[in-house]
Amino acid sequence: MSQRDPYEVLGVSRSATADEIKSAYRRLARRYHPDVNPNDPEAEEKFKEIGNAYSILSDAEKRAQFDRFGTVGDIPQDPFFGGAGGGISDLFDMFFGAASGGSRGPRSAAREGEDVRVDIELSLAEVITGFERGIDVARSEECDSCAGTGAEGGAAPDRCSQCNGAGVVTQIKSTFIGQVRTSAPCPSCRGEGFLIKNPCSKCRGVGVKPATGKVNIKVPAGVETGMTMHIPGQGSDGIRGGRPGDLYVVLHVADDDRFERQGQHLFTSIDLSFAQAVLGDEVEIDGVDAEHTVEVPAGTQPGDRVTVKGAGLPPLHGGRRGDLICSFNLAVPKSVSETEAKLIREFAELRGERVPKPKGGFLGGLFGKKK
Repeated sequence: MSQRDPYEVLGVSRSATADEIKSAYRRLARRYHPDVNPNDPEAEEKFKEIGNAYSILSDAEKRAQFDRFGTVGDIPQDPFFGGAGGGISDLFDMFFGAASGGSRGPRSAAREGEDVRVDIELSLAEVITGFERGIDVARSEECDSCAGTGAEGGAAPDRCSQCNGAGVVTQIKSTFIGQVRTSAPCPSCRGEGFLIKNPCSKCRGVGVKPATGKVNIKVPAGVETGMTMHIPGQGSDGIRGGRPGDLYVVLHVADDDRFERQGQHLFTSIDLSFAQAVLGDEVEIDGVDAEHTVEVPAGTQPGDRVTVKGAGLPPLHGGRRGDLICSFNLAVPKSVSETEAKLIREFAELRGERVPKPKGGFLGGLFGKKK
């Protein structure tokens, strides 16, 4: 079976650096992690595919073989850790930084910013036209007191002396299969790789602080509830020079009691009197952005429909608007006067229909006052 291009999976170019590959992996893994997408088998498969792509591109030997042959299927696999140069050390490099010792250097203090979600509501009128406006976004922004370093006065953090900035410490243990090296987060710096001896009093050493910022968004016409806009780099600021997170704007179209939406089409209803239904008429009905005059044919029955072409909603990527479809109801009066009842009986008699008998009784039955 052919192997999907790992560059395509991670969304990086073939000339991408190791840091760019790692950053793309982290962003995608966070988005498709099973804990974030419970009971979503597609997200779980995507998460596995992202992990496989990273295992290739994060290993120099595997990446070189893929670039040359388009596959890594023939590389001998280590029976314990799953491949040359990869496996468990890659996991520690990903989540804790490089281990101390050997050629591995200090861990970078930079951290990517958090992604942020904002929900906004728009009207049907705004669905027709689209709109552009600024929205308030609650996010973390770089602390202006310490310039994001987390140390009072903007001083640089100190490298952890116990792990030499790697964020992890290693131990070599003897087992029945030989010596095994294990790694764990550094207890001194808690895996950060650095220490802040004098934390900033404003952000308490974090480097960022809560803030509300304005972000200008442009919502196209034709959107529907649940659609999400992805705005890269407009989430929370990264920590100590890290890449900012992304902003996700989730759209909600407000209910309008006058209409029922089905895709691009809108449905509404109007009550007709008996005379209008029998004799026909012209009536005004509300549209989203204008009123429309519709013809009521003589002899209209309850449930009959009339369609106003192009008075619905536009498609997302432009094109002809949907239709406004109006169904007619017959408005039956709950009470009539004695004179009205007499005329109704005469009408039924003229048409050869069964003539309802008048109802008597203490309250006068159906009838109100004489006219």
